[in-house]
Formats: sequence, C-alpha cells, structure tokens
Amino acid sequence: MNRRDWIAGLEKGLAILEAFDNDHPRLTPTQAAQLTGLTRTAARRYLLTLEHLGYTTSDGTLFSLTPRVLKVGWSYFDSARLPRLVQPFLQQITAQLGEAAYLSVLDGWELVFISRTSTSRVMSTGFVLGARVPAPLASAGVMMLAAQPEDTVRGWLDQCVLTPYTPYTILRHDRLLQEIRKAGAQGYAVVEQQLQIGVRGVAVPLRDRHGKVIAALSVNMQIGEESAEAACARVLQVLQDTALSIMRTL
Repeated sequence: MNRRDWIAGLEKGLAILEAFDNDHPRLTPTQAAQLTGLTRTAARRYLLTLEHLGYTTSDGTLFSLTPRVLKVGWSYFDSARLPRLVQPFLQQITAQLGEAAYLSVLDGWELVFISRTSTSRVMSTGFVLGARVPAPLASAGVMMLAAQPEDTVRGWLDQCVLTPYTPYTILRHDRLLQEIRKAGAQGYAVVEQQLQIGVRGVAVPLRDRHGKVIAALSVNMQIGEESAEAACARVLQVLQDTALSIMRTL
C-alpha cells in the first residue's frame, strides 16, 4: 500500500480496540500503551476519543468497551455475501443430520465462525456466531490450515506455543503438522476433544469456482458411543455434497 494513502491514526485506534480481550476487559492508558506499543499520552487520547464516540466508557481511570463496538463487527454479517448465501445450505445440513452446522474462515491463525445453525437439542458443543478459536482446536481450522502452504504453516508452528485446553489437546508441533497433512490428503478433517471433552468435529473445505479454499463447512457432535468412522459415514457425504452445491452458486 502506498504510504501516502495510509492513515496511521486509524491503525492506532483499531489497535486500542483490539487490545481489550478476556484477559484485559478493562485497561488504564498505561496498560493500553503497553499492549499497543503507543506512548501513554497517545493511548490516553485514543481512549478518550473512543469514549467521546461511544465505543468506550471509563470511571476516570479504567476504560472498558461498550456495546456500540458490536455495531462495527456486525457490519460484516450485514454486508458480507458469503454468510447469507450459505445459510440455507447450513439449514439443510442440520435438517438432514440433526447437528449444528457451521461456516468458518481463517483470520490470521484463528478460526472465525461466520454462519451457523442450531438444533432443537440442548448441546454444549456449539460456537456462537463470531466466535474465534485457535485454528488447530477445531476441525474447520485444521481443514483451513491444510489449504495453506506447508512452509507457511511450519513457520507459524515454529513461533507459536500450543496451549492445552483438554487432556487430549495436541501439543507436539510435529504431530499437529501430521494431522494437518492428513486432512489435506484425504480432503476432510476430524478433530476430537481438542477444545471440549467429549466433542468431535468433522469439516470439509469450501472452494470457489477456481478451486481455491475460501472457508470450511463443519458439524460438531457429542462423541458418545459413535466411533469416528461411523460419524464420518453419517455426515461426510452430506458435507461434501453441500460444499459442491455451494461452489456452484458462487
């Protein structure tokens, strides 16, 4: 991008917004500065500006986000074509399989759920719309990683620290790379108990008309007494046929 077109202030303001997370729900200007690399004075000015615009609130010392921030994020769902186009297909998957279905994309090395359906059953296997998880922890994430150049994935693995979420979470880089390769070779991914105990995910790639992987379709289910082989026999063909139908509409 031409530097003459770059608006540094916008970049810094967005960095302030992104500094808030589960570990940092409220920030002082000093903390915001440390997280964003800005000076304390600059961080304070951005926080005060965001407060004036309604995106943050403060008690005079600590700043926190307001619900107005959701308006920015929700603009994606209101304007993006892909989630709207895929939604009826996800509903068909749920009608056939009785499982919640998802459309997900990669954002950096995180998986983001941009469309979903739900079932009438009470389940603890679901992701809310807009949820973000580390890509290796979900079947759709492994499927999306398999579509990336292996050198790129290797470079990321060399720099990242894998966090255990369950006793089964894969923490060895070589084994994770093996799972990613396997998903790429067979054209689907099966992930079990990486983020939640007793939960299995199955995912297939969603390609555009040029064959490029642009997203992943997946379902989550309770493992119960169903084997991975039986689960794939039950859901895989439906996912693959749906992905092909969507590709034809893109």
